[in-house]
Amino acid sequence: MIDAERSRTELLVTAAGDTDVGRRPHNEDAVLLRPDLGLFVLADGAGGHNAGNVASALATTAVVHFYERTQSAAVSWPEFDGVGLHTGARRLATAIQRANQEIVDIAQTSAQKKGMGTTVVALHVVPESRLMHLGHVGDSRCYRIRGGHLEQLTYDHSLLNDVLELRPDIDDAEAMRLPRSVITRALGMAPGVRVAVRSYELVAGDVYILCSDGLTDVLDDEHIAASAELARDPHELVRILLERARVEGADDNVAVIVVRTDLAPGVVPLSKAAPARLRVPKRTIAADARVSGSRPIVRDPDMSDPEIIIVGAGGGDDDTGPFVQVVPAESTTDDVLDAVTEIVETGRGPKRQFFRPPKA
Repeated sequence: MIDAERSRTELLVTAAGDTDVGRRPHNEDAVLLRPDLGLFVLADGAGGHNAGNVASALATTAVVHFYERTQSAAVSWPEFDGVGLHTGARRLATAIQRANQEIVDIAQTSAQKKGMGTTVVALHVVPESRLMHLGHVGDSRCYRIRGGHLEQLTYDHSLLNDVLELRPDIDDAEAMRLPRSVITRALGMAPGVRVAVRSYELVAGDVYILCSDGLTDVLDDEHIAASAELARDPHELVRILLERARVEGADDNVAVIVVRTDLAPGVVPLSKAAPARLRVPKRTIAADARVSGSRPIVRDPDMSDPEIIIVGAGGGDDDTGPFVQVVPAESTTDDVLDAVTEIVETGRGPKRQFFRPPKA
């Protein structure tokens, strides 16, 4: 268990993080806490024997190294750049882009590492400005608890969410052919990646929960909220969440970071409103992974689903057309690939031939 504390202003920031292997043979999740930088990073690697654990470790350390290299210069940066974008948000997006490039470069050094990828979710807390910047790629999430309200701040970059955007009228028969827990955006898949970044105001009493899908696969929002009510501090909440994931039989690795902001000792709050009981919003269609009706998508339990599916605008040996990249390559079937390409092509226009990388 990693504990961290930082206090330079009226806000005191405390944090803790840890991982659990679950029922997997090895751990591909990684957490890294740097309270001196106000930086908290979590990554969920993919690829199994293709070194998903290497990808997640690279992602966390590369983001931190970029912040270390730019720490002195960032002090003199204006809050907003010339076009009105927040420089803190741009810094986080750039750090994640650099991490992506490092993973791509390392993956080219050996056959064992080829095809490795990882999600990432990172929180940069700036108590002096009462701001936090949040960046993510993939389906590792960030939740915020404020005033008794639990809210998911990130939006999963998942196949089903993409389908709901492209084909909201898809029928259940088509949707059931698709693997359920698959992401469509990850580090390590291409030299460039779209990083989702937003900035938020920090408020005393905020609790931020970063987690991999190993947690959210077995604990819904209600369980996460109930766990937060039982915990006195970030260290205890991390422990409770990991224990509950184990009890629920988590098959995947589980990673959790909890960051909390409080008033520093001696600071008097403006008001003393009674803390509200946690309220959990009802899940949306996208969050509940339901398509065109109220029935959940059911997959064959004997089928090993892929972890990442990337649909690109160019690729393959001849680089002539669209392509689908699957990680791990051996985790899918022609039926799944056909379903994915049909969905994508129906949403984009005329059907084209996709390049499919050979399986390892």
